[in-house]
Amino acid sequence: MELPLVVGVDGSDSSLHAVDWAVDEAARLGLSLRIVHASLWERYEGRLPSFSTDRPAEEVLAEHIAASCAERAQLRNPQVKVSSDVLPDDAVSALLHAAHESFALVVGSRGRGEVAGLLLGSVSLAVAARAVCPVFVVRGGERNQQGTFGKVMVGVGDSMEGSAAVRFAFREAEARGSALHAVRAWRRPAHEHVDHPLIADDAAGAHEERASALLTDALRDAVRDHPQVDVHRRAVEGPAHKVLLDASTETDLVVVGALRRHGHFGLQLGRVAHTLLHHAECPVAVVPQRA
Repeated sequence: MELPLVVGVDGSDSSLHAVDWAVDEAARLGLSLRIVHASLWERYEGRLPSFSTDRPAEEVLAEHIAASCAERAQLRNPQVKVSSDVLPDDAVSALLHAAHESFALVVGSRGRGEVAGLLLGSVSLAVAARAVCPVFVVRGGERNQQGTFGKVMVGVGDSMEGSAAVRFAFREAEARGSALHAVRAWRRPAHEHVDHPLIADDAAGAHEERASALLTDALRDAVRDHPQVDVHRRAVEGPAHKVLLDASTETDLVVVGALRRHGHFGLQLGRVAHTLLHHAECPVAVVPQRA
């Protein structure tokens, strides 16, 4: 039996968008949806949810948030099995605990008490950087969230941190009936100084060929297991975070890996994932890879 898709809610507009997106994702993957509200979010984020007009008792408010989100989900797609829970914990702890029994977590990009100009809420960042399961952060434009472009993108880095992300991205593309764009960025070594233009072109060509070969190797098993997925490979010169960020404008979902080192605490995100979580124009999936 598949584990459920879990969405964290706090009553903010961002979390309501996350519920809508999570319902559609659960339907695509044939999963049940579990809605989780942490009752200490009132202290964590500091403001009333957007649909509240007064402040009832904390317990009543928490139950109202969870029930309202569950009703919203059921109305969006009655075919998806929906359950809801109010957990007596802070948001980060509640979701990290739920991750152990989840196919993936879904969170909005910002909580109720976001500071003007804040790009990503503290809860979403902490969960994406520490969860043991994949985490979807629902952000970006409406067209991207609605799956308008028929495109899933995966950033392919070193095999040590990317194999789980590649498998996850293929499953997403297959479920959506979308094309999969696998991108590997490459850069010339800083010490490589070539003055003659023909020699410079040869050097660049060699780096690009090596990146393409590594990309093909990283995708080989997933391509074999998902032969119906339309795969596009691109080796692009430039910093990986900028290459993926630029491509996110016309993408429905970007998938990246995050290396989880045993015994390390705190945020475990590389520069690429961190940048995308703050700036991508589409939803982002962070897939943990054990070192």
